[in-house]
Amino acid sequence: MAMEKEIDTLQQQLKQQEKLASLGMLSAGIAHEIQNPLNFVINFSKMSDKLLKDLTEIVEDNEENLPEEDREEVEDIVADLKENLAKIVEHGERAISIIQGILLVSRGKENEYIPSDVAHIVKEYVWLSYHAMRANYKNFNISIHEEYQEDLPRIMVIPQDLSRAVLNLMNNACYTVWKKSQRLGDDFKPAISVKVFVSEGKLHISIEDNGEGMTEEVKQRLYENFFTTKPAGQGTGLGMAITKDIIENKHEGTLTFESQEGQGTTFHITIPVKK
Repeated sequence: MAMEKEIDTLQQQLKQQEKLASLGMLSAGIAHEIQNPLNFVINFSKMSDKLLKDLTEIVEDNEENLPEEDREEVEDIVADLKENLAKIVEHGERAISIIQGILLVSRGKENEYIPSDVAHIVKEYVWLSYHAMRANYKNFNISIHEEYQEDLPRIMVIPQDLSRAVLNLMNNACYTVWKKSQRLGDDFKPAISVKVFVSEGKLHISIEDNGEGMTEEVKQRLYENFFTTKPAGQGTGLGMAITKDIIENKHEGTLTFESQEGQGTTFHITIPVKK
């Protein structure tokens, strides 16, 4: 019976992995299709801003023909329009940035090192994970504290793999603080801290949560393929094994953790900075 149960669990995990792979391809397709209309939104917003400037100049040239009350109203309308157009461009470019990240993960070249803005990658995938949890778990909310070294140089990494590693760690952090919040209710204040900096020739990334922490068994089995503490259908048991491979084999770095049961977990990524 134990063997049959294990086989059934593995089958469920493989089905989930296949489902995630299909979802990944679908997401890439959707992202690609959305990118074109978003470009139109951004471009026409910028064009409209230029037209608004032209209109403002015409109004200024003829302001002596306008009553003072009308002039003030025109100035207020122009200021509001400029602010609205700037917001459209800002959020459109933010959406484009997210889409480019999705496309990078789905079709990035295998094992290709690229000079990358690591702080930007980490930030994007920290918040993608957060919003994914918000979409899937009712009333999910946490405090996220971020520390990114200023003027961080571009670092040679495989961006689609590093982003996957960050996403896996952040997904686990979000899940464990959510799980703890279900147990403790409003008395618990879920929080995750993220740090990115370079020191002594190494890139450091840490993700710390105040969630459930790990038992000794989980610590020992953490990187086993198909080992998961999540309910059937919610985890594949492959995330941490993939993350370890990305950091230690592909980037020649280290992935370590500290965890105390009931108190929380901190993961540390260190990657040598290559010239």
